[in-house]
Amino acid sequence: MRLLSLTLFLSCVIAPAQDRAIREPEVTPPYVPTPMIVVDRMLKLGELKAGEKVFDPGSGDGRIVMMAAKNYKADATGVEFDDVLQRNSMGEIKRQKLDKSARIIFGDLFAQDYSSADLVTVYLLPHFNERLGPILEKQLKKGARIVSHDFEFPNWKSVKTELVEDDGKGRSHTLFLYVR
Repeated sequence: MRLLSLTLFLSCVIAPAQDRAIREPEVTPPYVPTPMIVVDRMLKLGELKAGEKVFDPGSGDGRIVMMAAKNYKADATGVEFDDVLQRNSMGEIKRQKLDKSARIIFGDLFAQDYSSADLVTVYLLPHFNERLGPILEKQLKKGARIVSHDFEFPNWKSVKTELVEDDGKGRSHTLFLYVR
């Protein structure tokens, strides 16, 4: 009986943990915050204008969304799969009274509708860009801009590349601008 209990315990606790360890990296990009100087440069490179719609798939703490709404007067939407990051981001958006022009959707960034976007900002690992690329190609209207931080979209040709030599912590960053 003890052996059966131990076996059931292990199958209920350890096996699902192993499954999560295998599946999560494929489903959820890791959260690495974009330095604020890079956020501003991304929005400038994307030539974001007041009233335009910007999307940030994998929005993390919402810093791109909030800066786009606050400093650029854009209609900004983030998509975040981590419920804690999404809730915290929405709390900060409300605290800053940006909730009329900024929001973070809880959901899968690969299942969103980006068709209304004028600008999409992306800071995702290459295999996520590879998966997101065909979705954006299919959905984005002609003239929509995409700015990718540090990682290119495979098979896309950037119209401009910009180097941020120092983010304030001695790290350089490369930004890629694409236009559909």
